[in-house]
Amino acid sequence: MSGSSEIVEDGGTEISQEGSLKHFTRNHPAASFAQAQDSPEMTVPGRQPAPGLWQPYVLSCVVALFLAVNGQGQNGTVFLASYKGTPYVDARYHGGAQQIPGRVECAYYDLGGDGVAYHDTDPQNHGSGELNPADGSYLNEFRMHEGVDTSYTKFGRTPDKIDDNPYNLVQPPAEQIYVGWTVPGEWFNLTVDVAKSGLYSMSVLYTAHNNGSLSFDVNGVPQSQTIDVKSTFNAAEPVPWRQWHHWNLAGDASPVRLTAGRNVLTVHIASGGQMNLAYLDFRPAP
Repeated sequence: MSGSSEIVEDGGTEISQEGSLKHFTRNHPAASFAQAQDSPEMTVPGRQPAPGLWQPYVLSCVVALFLAVNGQGQNGTVFLASYKGTPYVDARYHGGAQQIPGRVECAYYDLGGDGVAYHDTDPQNHGSGELNPADGSYLNEFRMHEGVDTSYTKFGRTPDKIDDNPYNLVQPPAEQIYVGWTVPGEWFNLTVDVAKSGLYSMSVLYTAHNNGSLSFDVNGVPQSQTIDVKSTFNAAEPVPWRQWHHWNLAGDASPVRLTAGRNVLTVHIASGGQMNLAYLDFRPAP
């Protein structure tokens, strides 16, 4: 998640940039299912193959309609059976698959590397180990050898407050780890355990320099639900780099149907980029 707009924060450098859409890779579950069905080639609107990678097969109208059935059925089963990613765990977090209903932390995206658990436009983590110098601490070195860019909310800093600033629309938790430096076409997977089949509403804690949107797959199946991410840019902000630190909540999208048990959610940066994504809250839809 690299970029062109330089923002100095706390003596470091953040980088953000807009990029091209690159949703489909050889690991995209819908493409894998299409391959298994020997479907002819086609493109899915808004999701273009990454250059140099295996190209997705086109889906007939009938198959495309089938794929819209909420990540369940044969295609979802094929994806779950072949998926090589695993739930995140480390020395501090032992929870494994995250729970729905509940809060799903974006920075606890799956283990498995680029092309399996996530896709990032460059291999460098521009937060952990770069903006936040490697000093042996958990937060500064969080997943610093992976391509997804991560940082955390910082309170009580001087001379300028960072994430506890007066331009927040909502106050984030202190030391909240988040995914940042996002570019359209990037994505990450979150393995979850769903307590009960049904419809779930979702919202996201975020910052965004521009208007944008997130889209989702469930078990490899693209969903119709999107979350529009409204820019948190504020012209009254006197500290230029802090435009990337105005926190807000976005939602709700149309409810998403989830089946009880193990599921894999894919979060796509669909448009806009330059977002920081902290967590997704899922609750039963009214």
